[in-house]
Amino acid sequence: MRKSLLLTTCCFLVALCASAQIPALERVEPMFWWTGMHNPDLQLIVHGKDISARKVELSYPGVKLVAVHKVENPNYLFVDLRIFSSAVPGTFPIKFTKAGEKALTYQYELKKRNQSPDRAQGVTNKDLIYLIMPDRFSNGDPNNDSIPGMREQGINRAKMFSRHGGDLQGIMNHLDYLKDLGVTAIWLTPAVENDEPSASYHGYAVTDHYKVDPRYGSNELYKKFVDKCHAMGMKVVMDLVHNHAGTEGYTIQDMPMKSWVHQWPKYTKSNFRDAAVMDPHASPADRKQMLDGWFDHRMADLNENNPYLQRFRTQNHILWVEYAGVDGFRLDTYPYNDPVYMSQWAQDVRAEFPHLSIFGETLVWSAANQAFFTEGNTVNRGLDTHLPGVTDGVWKEAVYDALNAKEGWTEGVNRLYSVMAQDFLYKDPTRNVIFLDNHDMSRILSVVGEDITKFKSAFAMLMTMRGVPQMYYGDEILMKNFSNPDGLVREDFPGGWPGDKDNKFVASGRTDKENDAFNYIRTLANYRKNTTALQTGKLMQYIPEQGVYVYFRYDKQNTVMVVYNSREKEQTIATERYNERINGAQKAKNVVTGDTLDLAQLTIPAKAALVLELIPANAH
Repeated sequence: MRKSLLLTTCCFLVALCASAQIPALERVEPMFWWTGMHNPDLQLIVHGKDISARKVELSYPGVKLVAVHKVENPNYLFVDLRIFSSAVPGTFPIKFTKAGEKALTYQYELKKRNQSPDRAQGVTNKDLIYLIMPDRFSNGDPNNDSIPGMREQGINRAKMFSRHGGDLQGIMNHLDYLKDLGVTAIWLTPAVENDEPSASYHGYAVTDHYKVDPRYGSNELYKKFVDKCHAMGMKVVMDLVHNHAGTEGYTIQDMPMKSWVHQWPKYTKSNFRDAAVMDPHASPADRKQMLDGWFDHRMADLNENNPYLQRFRTQNHILWVEYAGVDGFRLDTYPYNDPVYMSQWAQDVRAEFPHLSIFGETLVWSAANQAFFTEGNTVNRGLDTHLPGVTDGVWKEAVYDALNAKEGWTEGVNRLYSVMAQDFLYKDPTRNVIFLDNHDMSRILSVVGEDITKFKSAFAMLMTMRGVPQMYYGDEILMKNFSNPDGLVREDFPGGWPGDKDNKFVASGRTDKENDAFNYIRTLANYRKNTTALQTGKLMQYIPEQGVYVYFRYDKQNTVMVVYNSREKEQTIATERYNERINGAQKAKNVVTGDTLDLAQLTIPAKAALVLELIPANAH
């Protein structure tokens, strides 16, 4: 791997030299826009060889050329437009003229906004999110496995860091499978172009923010994917990377200005210590390295204080929502971003799409650390981030303790109780995304030592706790492994490729154990989808006794009682202690088995969880 570009001012000049072969008008972004947007102002980024030597001309009713900005790099112009409410959809030429030379023309289109109610509808605690790495799920179009001109060619499924050929069409081919499982929302790791020489299959080294990676499909196919999901009653979450970008992208190879990325005298990695952002006693140097240090040699740290970069990124995200109709954003590496910009970004995006959901990745180690990044200034931060929710890694770690750790005053199952008791820190904890694993961490089956009872208990809690549950592709068929390295937890879904020995998308291709796990998750997921108490109902929990943790989800329609035995032996408990929530009910239905149980006392196998729907005392 070659050394990173752009580490010093001198390297910036090298990047300019590298731009000698670009066309006179290489691109205009956003490549189109819409009338009737909340914000009438639009800034175009224009890239082309010595484009700044040209004058910008346009004429279209309702559109005003406000300003043209020249920057350090002569290959850029930033063009400010104002699109008045009187503007109508249509196409008009933007001309770039220079005395003695032929004018360059870009045909700019203003589109009509799509007002369909199933677009940008938000992903909420009524949903179950299914996380997919597109390259590793299913290959629906072998013709796009290798794209001429891209830096990484071909596929090699035997190598974990190579591309394997999964794509959007492959996901679309299996939407029936996901709907049957009970999934209501699909989160894809970034599907936009990652044209790096190697190991960028994960999607987090973006080289073109406006283009779906052609090995996955096209922009048009991505829009069809979203439309098909909506038609089947499922939503789509788009994964965004604010903090960094792949070094092979045009804005990095030929930067508009030195301040486009964070520059250091020598390569400096982030210290990855989120506490430096919130610590009132923190060293400014530590805080700067946390926020401005690079993620990797191939991931340039973007300078979100740069106003041109801010407009570039915000408009890009607005375009994807309006163009494709995605329902929510997951924000990668949220703590590493500039907090003031991210607060304004959230307000700008939600001004255009009030129902769009947003949650940030915050893999931190306490509830207070998580709450620091959420909306409402609830922990005296002095800044409202306007971030509705986070990925609740603290909840995940507490579940791990409840499943695996020895019981203590604050350990084992009591840690889970304590974490839930700290929900007062959040403006709205139900907007947090709860999860057991993902593409960056060990799979839940391996975390619990391949103990199926513990595995089922984990999913019982995932499907019944407050928040928005998210599961990782393949967990339902007992995919396993520890993330050492990450590629081990990013294996191909069996049956997603022509010629696969086994097809786990169908029951006949799964083993008895796999079908048992699949059916367990499917039963709980579909029950949750049809039970408002588990979606928007209240939560009441009880201090664990004798290692047994009990909580209720309830509303006017239903009461669901969850009982988890964290000890290594079967236990029988009396239920009088919970009478205030049992409310006179004498029997309950086991949601998984369908059996009717007497509520006077309950027997819970070791490490098992019961999910019980109470049968009201007056029910016949």
